Amino acid sequence: MIICENLLFSHGAELQHYNSGDYIFKEESTPKYYLQIKTGTVKLSSFLEDGKEFIHGIPFDGHCLAETYIFHNKKYAVSGVAITDCEIIRLEKSKFLKLLLEKPELLLSVYSYTADRMRYRHITAAPFSFRDPITKLTLIMSHVKAHFGFEEQFSFVVPYTRQQLASLTGMRIETVIRAIKKMEQQNMVKIDNSKMDQYQNLGTKQKV
Repeated sequence: MIICENLLFSHGAELQHYNSGDYIFKEESTPKYYLQIKTGTVKLSSFLEDGKEFIHGIPFDGHCLAETYIFHNKKYAVSGVAITDCEIIRLEKSKFLKLLLEKPELLLSVYSYTADRMRYRHITAAPFSFRDPITKLTLIMSHVKAHFGFEEQFSFVVPYTRQQLASLTGMRIETVIRAIKKMEQQNMVKIDNSKMDQYQNLGTKQKV
């Protein structure tokens, strides 16, 4: 978790329950709370001009949501939607900022989390401008697998559906399905009961 739950609750945080499909916050709404996931999975997404959804991230237990918006007065540029039933800890913005002033070391936890997300964006930004779908998918899988500390071959179940992978990479689901099939043929992923285990990271010598 980013910040100790008991510390958040002791400073006035509330536990909110959301059903799958519920909006936690909407694009163009005003940020009013620090949000941290206790249980469940959320997608941060926006819609392109053609109506196609683009997923910016899929945070889960212990992650915070769009935390950078707490530090300015601009509206959300994305929406937060519950993928599963969720429990979200929320602390009013003013109380959260007061907590940070009382315990400035907490900023390191928030900055570290934000830095990890930015690193992911920097790693994936250039390859995502190219058309090779296998490279895009491998980057996504490698990052998530490394985040959880898995190293052995076929040791990590990819936590995304094919549709979510399509939305994360901006590709059509048909393209994702074909690419995954090729990755299986190249012994990069193992398909087991519709779940995928990642094997190798293309373009580097590092096996994951």
